[in-house]
Amino acid sequence: MQIIEQFTDLTPVSIIFNILDVLLVWYVMYKTLTLIKGTKAVQLLKGIFVIIVAKIATEIFGLNTLDWLLDEIIEWGFLAIIIIFQPEIRRALEQLGRGKLFQRTTSQQDEEQKRLIEAMKKSVSYMAKRRIGALISLEKETGLTEYIETGIKMNAEISSELLINIFIPNTPLHDGAVIMQRDKITAAACYLPLSESAFISKELGTRHRAALGLSEVTDAIVIIVSEETGAISIATDGKIDRNLTIDEFTLKLQSLWFGTGQESNLASKLSWGGKKNG
Repeated sequence: MQIIEQFTDLTPVSIIFNILDVLLVWYVMYKTLTLIKGTKAVQLLKGIFVIIVAKIATEIFGLNTLDWLLDEIIEWGFLAIIIIFQPEIRRALEQLGRGKLFQRTTSQQDEEQKRLIEAMKKSVSYMAKRRIGALISLEKETGLTEYIETGIKMNAEISSELLINIFIPNTPLHDGAVIMQRDKITAAACYLPLSESAFISKELGTRHRAALGLSEVTDAIVIIVSEETGAISIATDGKIDRNLTIDEFTLKLQSLWFGTGQESNLASKLSWGGKKNG
């Protein structure tokens, strides 16, 4: 009865704020799950869920020793979660700072996108024609901090000249992967995880296996230029599209990097045409 009285005492404004409160909590939970999707944190969350279920079971069946042990784990678990999830927490705060309140206008974003795509097209085309091997990873939602830390930090503006120079053979940074975050070349000479899939074609080398390996554990876009053939490939979601023409590469990169539904507008925006670049 007391609960019913509390509900009847609520004003329309209070009800609206309570609904908003619940919706905000669900939204935060949804964004948190989206943030850690595809990362190692998912497995850790499964472990936490198992501990919670085990805790409930020990109370039901009166398993006092196991209950005490789980109490200790849960008590110190919050500190452990902060330490273990440190990259995800940092990335969440970074994304909060990049929220819509801080975004640029649509026209500015379009110009920036065209500049980045142009730089990628020019550099990949140059390297493919000269059979200069390259491995370039573009970060999306899943953070690549642990792989960035294996390379040389750069934090440089993306340009075709810099990308080409990095992968010129026998230069200090050419061996390894370049990792990009938004409009920056964050690091070069990075080590990526090799795919252990048994279904990878035997003709694919270490670059392609590393590209697939990263795409299997993150949502990154990985671009490969073959040193042997000059072929251009893109790996995403554990799959690889091989032997792309420069136009196919450009359209696919635009779609993956900046969202779908933009392929039809790309040629008019950048004044590129399949027949011109054929």
